[in-house]
Amino acid sequence: MKMNMTQWVADIISQREVKAVPVMTHPGIEINGHTVRQAVSDGRIHADAVLALAKKYDSAAACTIMDLTTEAEAFGANIAFSDEAVPAVNGHLLTNTESIRQLQVPSLRAGRIPQYLKANLLATQHLPSHHSGVGSPLFAGCIGPFSLAGRLYDMSAIMMLIYENPDAAHTLLAKCTEFIEKYCQALKLTGANGVLMAEPAAGLLSNDDCLNFSSAYVRYIINKVQDDSFIVILHNCGNTGHCTKAMVETGAAAYHFGNKCRMEEVIRDVPPTALTMGNIDPVSVFKDGSPEQMRHTVLDLLDKMRDYPNFVLSSGCDTPPHTPMANIDAFFSALDEWNKARLKRNTN
Repeated sequence: MKMNMTQWVADIISQREVKAVPVMTHPGIEINGHTVRQAVSDGRIHADAVLALAKKYDSAAACTIMDLTTEAEAFGANIAFSDEAVPAVNGHLLTNTESIRQLQVPSLRAGRIPQYLKANLLATQHLPSHHSGVGSPLFAGCIGPFSLAGRLYDMSAIMMLIYENPDAAHTLLAKCTEFIEKYCQALKLTGANGVLMAEPAAGLLSNDDCLNFSSAYVRYIINKVQDDSFIVILHNCGNTGHCTKAMVETGAAAYHFGNKCRMEEVIRDVPPTALTMGNIDPVSVFKDGSPEQMRHTVLDLLDKMRDYPNFVLSSGCDTPPHTPMANIDAFFSALDEWNKARLKRNTN
């Protein structure tokens, strides 16, 4: 659905109510009776999971699956699939600097890329309107350049490479960036309204190294794809607060944080014109917690963020398979409770 996303961001900030955009697709997969393996391999099943959740919950936007193996598979990495868990990269594709030099940037026909493009196309065509009657944006997913490089070369090895042979690291990052930018352009053509770029491995870096080996490349992609119709949400659940300034240097329209950081602290480094999203723990609260724990956690976070109109309530990362629906219900109920109480306070 074509939307002015610059205006969407501004409207989120200007509204009195806090909005929520949890990153979740797996509950929709389970509602429809499918497996993770089926959803990450079949674009129609993937889209149906997105649509099932969009119909059930009044989220401010819908999100596709956060799959950090799709791009690596396109490059030729071996992927382990499961019915019950998210895919994982098996081993590492690259073994030395010569393999980096010889690495070819793949086409968008490689691996499961066509199925992910299909999922976004189908989802955008059928997303329901909000209760307010306004259409929902769809955020596609992609991996960030440094995180992709780590999956191709091995995470420990890439951390050593940036110090021992930074030129080789930059060569690999440039190839990863070229492919991600091409993929984001294709996602944009499906009608998706933005992309949630997952760059968790950048949280392993210092702020300066994050600037050099992640943010510079993310900024390049953002400059190519972000405009009034398409925004980039930069996700880094590895950030504890130490590299927020590097994240903000990318110029993304929104920043998504994991549960390792304090939202009331990291938001101070984010421009008030950009959204700051997070950060309810996807495992200990969403998956393993109780509805009452969810209510308490959400209300506590909302209280801490009450002075920041650019805050958007979200999960700290993708909610995992087998997250109880009761906990998701409690997430939205607590937000509704908070917004009603806030409206009442402002009216009196």
